[in-house]
Amino acid sequence: MDKNKLRLLSRIRYPEDLRHLSVEELPELCRELREDIVDELSVNPGHLASSLGVVELTVALHYVFDTPYDRIVWDVGHQAYGHKILTGRRDCFCTNRKLKGLRPFPSPLESEYDTFTCGHASNSISAALGMAVAAKKTGHDDRHVVAVIGDGAMSGGLAFEGINNVSSSPNDLLIILNDNDMSIDRAVGGMEQYLLNLDTNATYNRLRYRVSRWLHSKGYLNDNRRKGIIRLNNALKSALSHQQNIFEGMNIRYFGPFDGHDVAEVVRLLRQLKDMKGPKLLHLHTTKGKGYEPAEKEATIWHAPGKFDPETGERLDTVPAGCPPRYQDVFGQTLLRLAKDNPRIVGVTPAMPTGCSMNIMMKAMPDRTFDVGIAEGHAVTFSCGMAKDGLIPFCNIYSSFAQRAYDNIIHDAAILNLPVVLCLDRAGLVGEDGPTHHGAFDIAALRPIPNLTIASPMDERELQRLMYTAQLPGKGTFVIRYPRGRGLLSDWECAFEEIEVGTGRLIREGSDIAILSYGPIGNNVAQAIDSLKAEGCTASVAHYDMRFVKPLDTRLLNDIARRFSRIITVEDGVRAGGFGSAVLEWMCDNGHHPDITRIGLPDTFVEHGKVEELQRITGTDAESIKNEIKKALGLNDAQNNTH
Repeated sequence: MDKNKLRLLSRIRYPEDLRHLSVEELPELCRELREDIVDELSVNPGHLASSLGVVELTVALHYVFDTPYDRIVWDVGHQAYGHKILTGRRDCFCTNRKLKGLRPFPSPLESEYDTFTCGHASNSISAALGMAVAAKKTGHDDRHVVAVIGDGAMSGGLAFEGINNVSSSPNDLLIILNDNDMSIDRAVGGMEQYLLNLDTNATYNRLRYRVSRWLHSKGYLNDNRRKGIIRLNNALKSALSHQQNIFEGMNIRYFGPFDGHDVAEVVRLLRQLKDMKGPKLLHLHTTKGKGYEPAEKEATIWHAPGKFDPETGERLDTVPAGCPPRYQDVFGQTLLRLAKDNPRIVGVTPAMPTGCSMNIMMKAMPDRTFDVGIAEGHAVTFSCGMAKDGLIPFCNIYSSFAQRAYDNIIHDAAILNLPVVLCLDRAGLVGEDGPTHHGAFDIAALRPIPNLTIASPMDERELQRLMYTAQLPGKGTFVIRYPRGRGLLSDWECAFEEIEVGTGRLIREGSDIAILSYGPIGNNVAQAIDSLKAEGCTASVAHYDMRFVKPLDTRLLNDIARRFSRIITVEDGVRAGGFGSAVLEWMCDNGHHPDITRIGLPDTFVEHGKVEELQRITGTDAESIKNEIKKALGLNDAQNNTH
C-alpha cells in the first residue's frame, strides 16, 4: 500500500499534527488508520482485533490531551497499534515485533508517549494513580492522567486494588473502560456481566455535569460539599433506577455507557471530563475487530491471526498436512483423554481457553472446565480449594503470567502439598511477544519451594506421560512446563505410562563429556551432537534428558559425576538459579568437582524476535551448543577431526 494515499494519516507524524484537524475530519482519519493497521498486519502479523476496536478512542485521546506531557496509560498493550502509528512510529511500524524493530507492546524504553510497561493485564489503574499523585507532588498540577483499561483486564485483582485506592486518595484520575466483552476469548465473570447490564442515561449525565459546573462557579461546590452531593445523588439515582453503580458507590464519578466508535462524541466527552476534579470513569462500548468484517465476526481467531489477505480475509498461515502438533494442542487433547478416565479431573484457565487449548475439554465437558478471567492468583487458589476437597485440577497458566500467582503457589498449594497440576504453557522463549512474555524465570522461581515436583518434557510423548503421572494418587503439587509452538513428532500420540518422579533418562551414550538438558531444549542438544558427528568429530558425547529439576535424579547424577570430569547443562530458562545451578549445588554438596559449563538465558531481559533468532542471541541454539561442546573438549576448527 502507498502510505501517501491515506490523505489525512500521511500528514500526521505526531499528535500535535492530529490536533490541527477539525472534529469533522476525525471519522475519515479513523477509517484511514484502520486501513493502515489492517494492511500492515496482513504481511507482518500481530495483534489485530484489539487495536481495531480502539481506533476512535485512540484518536480522541491524542486529539484532546496534550501528550506526551499528559499521561495515557494503556492496559493490555495489544490495544496500542494505533497509538504507536500516531506517535512518530508509522514509518517504522513495518518492523513491529521483529528483531531490533518496534517492541511488541508500549514501553517507555521506546517512546516518551509510552508511559508504562503494559504486557500483562490490569496494571493501568494502579500505575496511572501513581502518576496522578506524582504530578501533584512534583508541581505538575496541570498534568492530566488517563488509564485505559479493557479487553477483560477489569476482571484482574490488581484493577480492583487500584480502584479501591483511587476511591480513597485525592486525585483527578480519568479511567476509561474500553468494554468490548472480550479478553482473547469471550470475557467471563460477575464484573463482565455487571458491565453488560450497567446503563446510565446520557442526558442525565450531561445535566448532572452542567449542574455541577454551575454550583462550582457560584462557590457552592467545594470538595467537602461535592462528596456529600455525590453520595446523595448516587443514593437517589439508585433508588429511582433500582440499580446500584459500584463505581459511584466508591465515590468515583461514572459516565456512560457511550458508543466508543462515535469519535466526535468521544472527543466531546473527553473535553467535558478533562478538567473535572476528582476521580471519574468513562464507560465506552466498543467492538473488538471493529471496521474489518472478518475480525468482527470471529474476534478470538482474529486476535492475532497471522498473515492474511486484507481483501478477502483469507488467513494465509496454513499448516501442512502431517505437521507436528503444537504443545498446547497435545496438552488439550491429553487433558480430555485423562478427564474421560478420571471423573475427578477438572480444568482451570485464567482467560486463555483457546490460547492453551483447554477449549477442547471445555467443548466436551463444559461443566468440568472453568475460565476464571484474567486472575492468575485466583486461578491457583481456586484450584487449591477444589483439590482440598477431592478434585484434581489441571490449572494451565502461561509461564510469564504465573509470576502473578507466586504467593498462591507457595501459600495455597505447596504448604499443604495439594494435588494441583500446574501446567506452565509458553515456558522459555516465546518469540515476538518479547520480554514481558518470555517464560524465563519459572525454573529459578519455583525450584526453592518445598513440596513441588517440577518437570519438563523433551517431546510431545513425554508431555502426555508427565500429565498422566501428575494425576496419579500421592503426587502432590506437580508443575509441568512446556514451550510455545510445535513439537517434533507427527506420530505423537502414545499410551499412558507412569514416569517415576525424579528420574532422568539416557538419550545417547558417550565417554568424553556429558550434556545434561532439561525440557525441549534437549532437541537442540541432539542436533548439536549430530552436527559434531557430521563434521567428523570423533569425541564421544553423552546426552541425558533430566526431565525433573525437582527432585533431581541423584542416582543418575552420581553416575555422571563418577564417569565425567566435563559436564555441560542446557536449559531454556535463566541461568541464575535455574537447572544448571541445581546441578552445581548438588555436585558441590556431594563432594564432586567436575568442570561444569551452564548454558541458559542470560541475566538480561531478552528482546523480541523469532525464537530461532533469540536462541542464537542467547547461545541456546544447536550451533552455539555445538561450539560450547567443542570448547569444553579443547577442540577448535583445525582439531575437530581428532581427539
